[in-house]
Amino acid sequence: MKKIVICIAAVLFCVAAAAQAKLETKKFKIADFQDCITKVVLTGNDMADSFLRKDVVDRWTISPFEFCTAEEFEAAKTSPNTYFLTYVSGQYGHEISPGIEFLTLVKGGPEAVDGIGAMTEVVSIPCGPVKGFGRETAFLPALLDIIQNYTLKAIEKELASFAGLGLYNRNLPATGIKRIYMANDDLSFRVKEADKVKYIDEDIVVTDEDDVDEVLAKGTYNTLVSFVVAPLEPTAGSMCHKMLIGADDHKLYYTARHKITGKTGVGFLTSDLKKIAKPR
Repeated sequence: MKKIVICIAAVLFCVAAAAQAKLETKKFKIADFQDCITKVVLTGNDMADSFLRKDVVDRWTISPFEFCTAEEFEAAKTSPNTYFLTYVSGQYGHEISPGIEFLTLVKGGPEAVDGIGAMTEVVSIPCGPVKGFGRETAFLPALLDIIQNYTLKAIEKELASFAGLGLYNRNLPATGIKRIYMANDDLSFRVKEADKVKYIDEDIVVTDEDDVDEVLAKGTYNTLVSFVVAPLEPTAGSMCHKMLIGADDHKLYYTARHKITGKTGVGFLTSDLKKIAKPR
């Protein structure tokens, strides 16, 4: 009889533990997202904030939102009924990524007293170098759409909530029928000319950044554009983030990152080109 009681207790413990684990999943934690307000944290830089205000007003549709200052964020960040969309420097989830700024959606809560890295992160996307002010403004509308698309997926599916933006690499096969505009500076200097000939076909156009950004701004049909984010002055441990984004649908079709070294440099590597060329 004693053994039976012990077995029953063990089963009940396992059930309780499983239930607790379920309650603690990311999907569960962010299930209330659309019922809560999202506070968009302004940077204090008038020019950057003007772009942020305009693009959020034009693009943000998945939750009620309002703008707040950094001071207001500090005062409200422990509220579990509030989400925050904010720029974060050098923090990619629980990883340190020096020299890069990320646009991050996090949930408020008491753990926020330990810093933004301790908060429940919904999604974080690299948007530009720290103290940079260039292509990230052109790509901001697309980045906002990617954040929203991912957030809705993360609310619906457990797998998506844990997979992160790497989830979108499953879109890569669809790039086989699309034209790709890639900025010259988005190719690593380590990519050999022979590899360019081998992997860059007639529908991959390597051109100036301005031309790529214009394709994005026009929303050119059935076209992808390259976007690379890296520190202005890479140091030991610096990372390079690479993306292919749909000009017409603002979907993320490819994302990867690598550590910047003398052997890799900044930009798409030969290994990236191989993956992109495979479905073409």
